[in-house]
Order: sequence, then structure tokens, then C-alpha cells
Amino acid sequence: MIATVRDDPSVVELVERARDGDQGAWGRIVERYAPLVWAVCRRFGLSRADAEDVGASVWVRLVEKLETIKEPAALPGWLRTTTLNECRYLLRTKKRQVPVDDPEYFEDGTGPPSDEWLLAQERQVALRTAFAVLSQPCRRLLSMLFADPPTPYARISKELDMAVGSIGPTRGRCLEELRSHPELAALQEPPSARMDR
Repeated sequence: MIATVRDDPSVVELVERARDGDQGAWGRIVERYAPLVWAVCRRFGLSRADAEDVGASVWVRLVEKLETIKEPAALPGWLRTTTLNECRYLLRTKKRQVPVDDPEYFEDGTGPPSDEWLLAQERQVALRTAFAVLSQPCRRLLSMLFADPPTPYARISKELDMAVGSIGPTRGRCLEELRSHPELAALQEPPSARMDR
């Protein structure tokens, strides 16, 4: 009988060592599976810069989710699926952006700061962390409201057994709970900084 990827004990060992904080195991995981991530990105025809962004997002998600992966041997499949999702998300987001080709945009120093992408990554990680600790009803409601496309209120009402009139106020409470999470609060500007602009 041919061994499958799920039967590979070396994958299980690497995941378990990485869960225990072994940096060498993390390095081996990245070294071993980076070609898989790149292959998926190439399949979507991403530029090198976009593929690097997707790769960074995939590895950040792995750090966040490693403890919750039920079958460590299924890591390659998890990485492939996560990469596919990140590529699709990137392409959807790019369709909504308006490119700025005017070189004068950057001449006076008003262009985006060079560390903008890092701040965006930090915000994404903080948002995922805060979202993970929300109550189950809030997670379900916000997931439906912020789906692409958003779920209609009538369907939310039926699936969550909630009056249509209470969806908006409940959403507000859930968002306030999300904003008050320490990791997200740390990334928000203090009111005085916003007033100084």
C-alpha cells in the first residue's frame, strides 16, 4: 500500500515540535512547504511582490492556527487551501483598488509610507486574534454581515433566530466588543492624535 501525505510521521513531528516553540522546526516547515505556497501563487499568475505578500499572510495564519490544526499530518493540505484563499482574497481586493501611476504622487513625499504593509499585517493579525475570542453569536453574526457579498438580513434573521430589527444594534455591540480587545485598541490612534490632524 502506498503511504499518503497524512501518513508521513515527519510532518507530525515537525508540527508537534513547532507547537512546543522549536524554532528549528518552524524553519524546516517553511523551507519544506514554501515551494508549495509559491506553486499555488504562480498558478494564480501573481507578481513576485504579491506572492510574497500572500506567503507572509499564509505563514502568519499558520502561527495563529497551528495549535488548532486537528491532524498535523494534513498540514500540506491546510497550507494549500489557505494559500488558495489568500490568493483569491488578494485578487478580489486588487479589483477594488485604483492604481496610482502618476510619479508626481510620490515626489513630494505624500505617498504611502514604506512600512504601510507591515502595519496592515499587524492589523490583520490583531483583528483575527480579537475576532477569535468574541462570543460565538457575535462571530457568526459578523461573519455573515461581512461576507462577500453580505448575507441579507432576512437570511441572518432566520439562521440566527434573531429579529431583523435587533441585527443592527447587536452588530454595534459586537463591533464595540471587538474594538475594545487590547490588541486592536493598541493599534488605534488616541483621540488626541486624530484631533491634531
